[in-house]
Amino acid sequence: MSYCINPDCPYPEDPANADRPVCCQCGSQLILLDRYRVVKLLSDNSGFANIYEVQDGQVVKILKTLKQRHNENQKAVELFVQEATVLSQLDHPGIPKIDPQGYFQYFPPNRPEPVHCFIMEKIDGPNLKEWMLQQGNLLINEMQALEWLEQITRILHLVHRKNYFHRDIKLQNIMLRSTGQLVLIDFGTAREMTYTYLARMGHSGNVTKVSSAGYTPPEQQQGRAVPQSDFYALGRTFIYLLTGKQLEDKDIYDPYTNEFYWRRFAPDISREFADFIDRLMAYRAIDRPKDTAEILEIVTRLQQSSARNNSITQLERIPVTKIQLTPDSPTIPQEEEIQPSQPSKWMLSLFATGLLVAGGYGSWQGYQYTLPFWTGEAKVTAENNIAIAQTLTGHTSFVNDLAISPDSRLLVSASADKTIKVWELATGELLQTLTGANSFVNALTITLDGSFLIGASADRTIRIWNLETGELTKTLRGHTSFVDALVMSPDGQILVSTGADRTIRIWNLETGEMLHVLQGHSGFVNALAISSDGETLVSGSADASLQVWNLKTGENLHSLIGHSSFINAIAIGPNGKTLASGGADTTIKIWDLQTGEEVQTLQGHTGFINDLAISPDGEILVSASADTSIRVWQLKTGEEIYVFDDHGNYVNSVEISQDGTTLTSSSADKTIKFWDLGMGTELYTLTGYQYHINYFAISPDGRFVATGSGDNAIAIWKI
Repeated sequence: MSYCINPDCPYPEDPANADRPVCCQCGSQLILLDRYRVVKLLSDNSGFANIYEVQDGQVVKILKTLKQRHNENQKAVELFVQEATVLSQLDHPGIPKIDPQGYFQYFPPNRPEPVHCFIMEKIDGPNLKEWMLQQGNLLINEMQALEWLEQITRILHLVHRKNYFHRDIKLQNIMLRSTGQLVLIDFGTAREMTYTYLARMGHSGNVTKVSSAGYTPPEQQQGRAVPQSDFYALGRTFIYLLTGKQLEDKDIYDPYTNEFYWRRFAPDISREFADFIDRLMAYRAIDRPKDTAEILEIVTRLQQSSARNNSITQLERIPVTKIQLTPDSPTIPQEEEIQPSQPSKWMLSLFATGLLVAGGYGSWQGYQYTLPFWTGEAKVTAENNIAIAQTLTGHTSFVNDLAISPDSRLLVSASADKTIKVWELATGELLQTLTGANSFVNALTITLDGSFLIGASADRTIRIWNLETGELTKTLRGHTSFVDALVMSPDGQILVSTGADRTIRIWNLETGEMLHVLQGHSGFVNALAISSDGETLVSGSADASLQVWNLKTGENLHSLIGHSSFINAIAIGPNGKTLASGGADTTIKIWDLQTGEEVQTLQGHTGFINDLAISPDGEILVSASADTSIRVWQLKTGEEIYVFDDHGNYVNSVEISQDGTTLTSSSADKTIKFWDLGMGTELYTLTGYQYHINYFAISPDGRFVATGSGDNAIAIWKI
């Protein structure tokens, strides 16, 4: 595919442009600098730049272009060119590499103004704000914080030595490669430390101010940023990573005294480390560390202290409160003397977009609890008998998973409050509460005969309960970090688990014996699937690989390499021969499961692929994406049949009914939608949530839908 970047092109994504050198719509060159073919638009959500994916031979890279409406604004052009200039002078795995030619101009035909461009490396991972959500809203512990603080400081050490300071450090501007390396992005607001600039700080003058709500220090708010301003933003960033609380939340910040009270939300953090975080964000720049060398010295000392007393051994932390996710706040550069043209439009729309290179994700939405969770409201778009049956409010923290028994009688819920609750699905009556987990319960599954319930916990264990009596029958131990996913073989005899220790463990359910430990992934394992014949297990990871295993022997059959970023979802067709995978590179790949051959790549989404589902007859593939759309594909041919784009935010999950006629989807827009797969139309929408929907489960008899949301409650719909 080719994409035309001429702003006046009437149809830039015209399929007829595939493999053509010149756009058939407007006559523009499709090969930039005789080298780069633009493949697709990844993001145009920023007020500042467009982000495209380009092909440089066999290598995928990123093209960043300044939006045309900023061409007459000299400051906007300067900031754009400056980003390319700064990146070209920095060589570090924690900084995106820019191609040798750096900044260049592209002139479409019959246009007097150029398109300002530069080409850079594509980072194969999420930013830290996205990462926290993907990992189940986990908080990092002190060891992880010290490791990341050391990484970022070493990056800043190079930046400062090159006489630049960043001025816009925040969660959204730190990305995480699948290797574990942090990457600092968006150098469009970086400032060179020149004597002219430092002298100007004592006077009103031509100094660009940069502001990101919650992260920006007082001196920078006044247009007088210094290198130590980066340290303040760094401290603020780690407060969020350690507490999950928004930086301006009244629970942790008093605007009248400018004081933070964050430690009670991170009670297991050592006093020495907490004192150091407070010093990083001291009100006066002179009270912060004098340079990056001093920070590295202190971090090394804190790491050695932690290793000696061995007090920080856990790999996960339980949030004291639900992690707060709000739309990304803009970074607003402002000029004291040289005002940009049309300031009201430019100043308010100029976002520091960084590199939304993992798929044009857009902002993660969070929701404040301002109304009762459930309004009982249903938007009906077709004749139906839908009604809210029950609202279950027994959990004291957020619901992590739901499961319904095979006979559609029982609903089971797992929560971060460390409990599992068993409910009568038809009446909503609480039958029993299962306790014993020492941390939050992440995943549930029920055996095929409905006799046993299995729960996976962040305390590294898997517990098996008699579902009727509530008796704990077995505890499976072996994982060295939190367990967050379970899948059962079709015959119900084998259980597969995975978690943050990057291993996959296979268990005999009857005896509780650990049969195999599968190792091969270098990143978190995000997805598991077992073929319908129970012979093959497939795992997808943040290391961008798929591993195919013989479930009975544990033998690694294939390593499937083709995705360029982490894998979020996999699905195996009912014939056991076809595998579909999707992830952060926005593509869906179809594989021959027996040979390991890549059959085809499906393109069309512009955001992360969050979930996949294959119809019971193996004819239809459905994909859910962070670009807010659902796409329906003919699995054999790869032909796109429908695009459902009525959700208003990223789509979390999709499920196809057992008869293959109905599709159900849940979204961060706080709705669940039902679709007619045969007609390609929306049937009805369930609304009334004040938080995004985390999980849903449909009863096997099709009579009930249970949904879990961010306010700790469960709603049951009667269909």
